[in-house]
Amino acid sequence: MKRLLTTIMCVLVAGIAATAQPKAVDLPQYKFVNYRANTLHFDTSSAKMKRFFERWRTMEKSRQGNLNIVHIGASHVQAGSLTNTVRCNLLMANPNLVGPRGMIFPYSAAAKCNNPADYRVHCPQKVQLTRNVYKDYPVPLGLCGIAVTASDEPTEIEIQMNEPRVSYATSRVVLLGHSEHGVVPRLRIGGREIYPSYIDNRTDRYIFNLSRTVDTFTVVLPCRSGQQFTVSGIYLGNNHPGISYHSIGVNGASVPDYLRCRNFVRDLRLLRPDVVVFGIGINDAVPVTFDTAAFRRNYLALVDSIRIVNPDCAFIFITNNDSYVKVGRRKYNVNPNGLLARQVFYRLAKDTDGAVWDQFEVMGGLRSMELWRQADLAQTDRVHFTLAGYQLVGNLFYNALIKAYKAYKDKQ
Repeated sequence: MKRLLTTIMCVLVAGIAATAQPKAVDLPQYKFVNYRANTLHFDTSSAKMKRFFERWRTMEKSRQGNLNIVHIGASHVQAGSLTNTVRCNLLMANPNLVGPRGMIFPYSAAAKCNNPADYRVHCPQKVQLTRNVYKDYPVPLGLCGIAVTASDEPTEIEIQMNEPRVSYATSRVVLLGHSEHGVVPRLRIGGREIYPSYIDNRTDRYIFNLSRTVDTFTVVLPCRSGQQFTVSGIYLGNNHPGISYHSIGVNGASVPDYLRCRNFVRDLRLLRPDVVVFGIGINDAVPVTFDTAAFRRNYLALVDSIRIVNPDCAFIFITNNDSYVKVGRRKYNVNPNGLLARQVFYRLAKDTDGAVWDQFEVMGGLRSMELWRQADLAQTDRVHFTLAGYQLVGNLFYNALIKAYKAYKDKQ
């Protein structure tokens, strides 16, 4: 009888865990934040958004497959605090659906290049940094829009997971990179070096299938004099069903900078996104020269490239945050182009059957960035947020996403 009761209890607990409902997070209250505006705006008949939410619901119920969310942006995304807040909220709401960590990049392998805090990177050797914002670059770039190149000497890049709230079990590492000199990368795990299980020269992928899960490893690039190897991304995978929230960001990037990445589509095939969250635009909307028609055309071209990979991909556009421009020593003027960009984002959502998260309105509208700065939520440049600010933005976006998802489930 005890065994029967224990079995029943285990089944009930498993059932409750499998159907756990994601919950909105509690937020600090600020008078200048427009909490009522915190919602996803989209046509309720949107086939793309319905398909995304249904994929999410099916995976949640069956605990099979993976939901891939790809968030693409500039410095707000490279910093990692915003996206990691959303990621952790999603995964902690349902710990049975922690999927692969997914695509990362070893930003701080290069000097003066900031890295997200949820994983640490250490590289004692000097590497050359290439970003898609450069006018010209010597190596082809892919989805990540950034690369580091090791030259002339053996180079080691250590990767260590650093997120205590979520455990990422990695049993498959895909290194994106290339060498014109035949350099073959290796992984060092616990003192043992491992060669690739498979090399796909067509897609420049070095696949390492590991015998056990790890959260720390070192990429070894055995370059000699006259040799180079370029790393353009690292994918961390496993066989677990669940949600993967991929974060792609390059400081200073605009939409055309991603369009220039020759291997963008090729690398995106590795992720096959169910939804792409766009956070690009703050660098496009510069004063005076902001061309809204070109901004829209560039975004639609980027959308078209993503649809090559997945025609059913949904799109969520995050409007630019309110921002200021420096016009003198300690003097800043509000950037009115935030309002113009906001209009374009709404039009893009209509063009693509997608959604808008109106960050501009949620912040409090024009000149609200100064209020965020006074509350220690924004930096003195009045463009970027502080850690607390990024976490608040991430929590706001998460709550809007969960609200829309719950509304969809309630109708089913």
